[in-house]
Amino acid sequence: MRPAPPPSVLPPGTTRPSSETPELPHPVLWRASQVARVRGPVWPSGFAALDAALPGGGWPARELTELLLPHPGVGELRLLAPALAAQQAQGGSVLWFDPPAEPSAWVLEALGIRTRQLVLVRPRTPPGSRIAPGRPARAALPAADVLWALEQALASGQAGAALAWLPVRLPADALRRLQLAAQAHDGPAFLLRGLEARQRPSAAPLRLVLRSAGPDALRVHLLKRRGPPLAQPLDLALPSALAPAAQARAAAARAPSGPAPAAARPLVAQQP
Repeated sequence: MRPAPPPSVLPPGTTRPSSETPELPHPVLWRASQVARVRGPVWPSGFAALDAALPGGGWPARELTELLLPHPGVGELRLLAPALAAQQAQGGSVLWFDPPAEPSAWVLEALGIRTRQLVLVRPRTPPGSRIAPGRPARAALPAADVLWALEQALASGQAGAALAWLPVRLPADALRRLQLAAQAHDGPAFLLRGLEARQRPSAAPLRLVLRSAGPDALRVHLLKRRGPPLAQPLDLALPSALAPAAQARAAAARAPSGPAPAAARPLVAQQP
């Protein structure tokens, strides 16, 4: 038998392959130097810089997106508002599972989120049950009925956008079950958890760390995506949470009240 040529030598009449990166055979495969393709629809985030960094150019459907926060209220709702409003504009509903506080209707309407298409899902609290003194409610394991309701909503394929506030501690198989259920969900599915969860493994293909960068600014660090890591975090300008009159009062409060006092001059005694 004729020995095969070494890898650096091609047989006569054979052309060298193109230098362009060949197409990978399956959409779940991607090269480490490239951002992966997405299998399902995506929802633009409303922020061009963020869309450029997300696989597919927006929030993915049919998979989980995990947002890790130092505390609620850093600007996460203002970040997600464009995608939630777009979902409602197409007739979909927005489901909130166990939010940390009661939503403000006028704030949501100002962000473009219609409250009549908003569904709140709360856990059942057994009569007489109480949280141990000194222990925050979010430190406990999530209620089983919240995880069950979230899984059923995602698996049904009939929900619009889903947001679930979950604690850092979760049952071992909870995220895997939710990720499998999300494969039937054509809208975005967001899990909001504490920053401590970044040290724990997660089945979510997309994980972001959110931190406040000012009154109307948000710093976004892509902790995990299907593609190369992002070298620098993104600083996004958020829409103001204040009404125009309140913005004017806040600007007036930050403005200096008057000209800065002149530097004091040393007193020099005159010679008699």
